[in-house]
Amino acid sequence: MARIFITGSSDGLGLLAARLLIEQGHAVVLHARNEARSRDAIAALPRAEAVVTGDFSSIGQVRDVAAQVNALGAFDAVIHNAAVGFRERRRIETEDGLAHVFAVNTLAPYLLTALIHRPRRLVYVSSELHRRGDASLADLNWETRPWRGNQAYSDTKLHDVLLANAVGRRWPEVRSNALEPGWVATKMGGSHATGDLDAAPRTQAWLAAGGEPGTEVSGGYFFHMQPRKPSGAVHDPVRQDMLLAACARLSGVTLPGA
Repeated sequence: MARIFITGSSDGLGLLAARLLIEQGHAVVLHARNEARSRDAIAALPRAEAVVTGDFSSIGQVRDVAAQVNALGAFDAVIHNAAVGFRERRRIETEDGLAHVFAVNTLAPYLLTALIHRPRRLVYVSSELHRRGDASLADLNWETRPWRGNQAYSDTKLHDVLLANAVGRRWPEVRSNALEPGWVATKMGGSHATGDLDAAPRTQAWLAAGGEPGTEVSGGYFFHMQPRKPSGAVHDPVRQDMLLAACARLSGVTLPGA
């Protein structure tokens, strides 16, 4: 059985994936943004091993989450699930001077990838909207562009697939993959979503648990446990390296091996 850490797992798809994995006999550590959400997570999944706490809009708190995880010992897999949605009507600036959507959806998984002791499997939850992301990687922090919440979200979901591929290329011993869960009726997706909520968390759980032939790949992109073709931009090592360099500059942390 595997030991798995899941970000953003106090509710939504993260919690559903955690429940699946625990039911399968795996050990799961949850993550919540604050102490109140941590209590909710443990109440919902009392069989979880532990909960770590930290707000991903803060570089300092993301670093602390990584330290909390490392203090718990080795993990077989990390699921980078935490994200904020596309409904922000203006550019919200974090304490670090970053656009909120970029800080949570792009920089936090980059930092955790760099700082958590390297697991055997990494899973990045993206979206079909990554295909609309700006592959130029210009103005990642939305300092000059007029704010568009939908575009900001799409950009970050492209970044997540680029990150998965960059890690898979640089760390050949790690199975690093991305997926899209579909548009489903979670708090983020909204009540009008039409996707299959039962199927939505299964791919990340399947990839994180590993052991099946379809999971023993790296640089893959999946939907409902089947390979799916992502945006062609994600396979470009130049774009991958551009994203890694930008994240290193903005966070002060360099991905090992980069």
